[in-house]
Amino acid sequence: MELGSAPVGEGTGDVERERLYRRCLAVITLTGAAWRIIMLISKWNIPLHYGDAWYYSIQAENNAHGRWFKEASGPVQDWGVLPGAEHPPLTSIVTAPASLLSQTQFWQRATMTVLGIAVIVLVSLIARRVGGRAVGVIAGVIAAAYPNLWLSDSLVMSETLVVLMVVIVLGAALLHRERFGLRSALLLGVAVGIAGHARSEILLYSPLLALIGVRTLPLAQWAKRAAVIVMATGLTVVPWIAYNTSRFDTVVLMSTNEGNTWLGANCPLTYAGPGIGGWNLLCLDNGTVPPVDENSAERSARRRSEAMSYARAHVSRLPVVAVARVLRAADLYGLDETVRADLGEERPAWAIWAGIMCWWALAPMAAVGLWRMRRGVRYIIVVPAIGVALVTVVFYGSHRLRAPVEPLVALGAAVFVTSLAPVRGWITRLVERMANPAAG
Repeated sequence: MELGSAPVGEGTGDVERERLYRRCLAVITLTGAAWRIIMLISKWNIPLHYGDAWYYSIQAENNAHGRWFKEASGPVQDWGVLPGAEHPPLTSIVTAPASLLSQTQFWQRATMTVLGIAVIVLVSLIARRVGGRAVGVIAGVIAAAYPNLWLSDSLVMSETLVVLMVVIVLGAALLHRERFGLRSALLLGVAVGIAGHARSEILLYSPLLALIGVRTLPLAQWAKRAAVIVMATGLTVVPWIAYNTSRFDTVVLMSTNEGNTWLGANCPLTYAGPGIGGWNLLCLDNGTVPPVDENSAERSARRRSEAMSYARAHVSRLPVVAVARVLRAADLYGLDETVRADLGEERPAWAIWAGIMCWWALAPMAAVGLWRMRRGVRYIIVVPAIGVALVTVVFYGSHRLRAPVEPLVALGAAVFVTSLAPVRGWITRLVERMANPAAG
């Protein structure tokens, strides 16, 4: 059985079924929200760990008080003074309003929690569009309960926002597939560009999603829409790139963190031994003293050059390292190190392991469910997986880089579960009984 864009308004009693779906979604969302709020409250008065969460929080505070995108790492005297672009800007922008309140870090966490709750609704709505209301309900249940979709919701990190933006991009891509219009192409390109401000590798989706319609539209018509998608994505990120370039007197793309990423993943500690395929903070500078007057863009360029030199000198190790990176991303290797990295970012051990075990159970089901989708829909849904695979092979394997795949797990697993005859029969009987209690 193949699933595609299911019709929404057909059949006898469709209004009642739609009302029932909305009630189910409301209950699912409230239940998922309650759990996420409990996790949020458990973080009350717990200070952020120094690292990316600290950076996002400090930069959001700087933004809230008019010190736009100033450095929030390195020597304390540089905080709020030097230009900063360690990460793309969207996370710090989204959490800036919360930074005006007392208990700033808690309200920044609360902002991310609200976004995580929104993910439940959007995953269900997209699943409904892909496979119908039953798939939408099951996807909502999985999205509400799946640990890898709530583990980051009370952290001041980019992952929750990344997942939300990936789901929005998928929704825009499905809309474009249905309409194949210039407006839908423009909307999709802008959505990808905005999402790229949360995690820069999402920009890779633009050329991949530009292929929508290549097999079904006349070449000239498709090329026009593909060009709109790519150009809209590019124009959406141009202001941020121009702003950074003017501040650093050199071309800076989405962030100055690129060099850190490259060097932390290309060094002796990640090319051999238990850390192979991962990322290690100890690789940065490796005990050397960086130049005193070096800004973050110059530091990134230097570290990127060092990483490339190391990779070229050890090119024979790259195939083995690439395999290790993929296995790490799939939770099939290096679990102890992966868990330690997650613990360092405030994730509780029991929840990390719960997420790993749920991944082992749901990922195979999701793969089958994705295969059952109609070809055009399937291609759209797997684009984030293609992006994660590319980034993992090039950089390193981790749960953080895998985040864009997690909503796909809920979508694919829901399609698989509802394709099972006993489950479909049970759902049908339940819906009929709820829609017509007297008949039960």
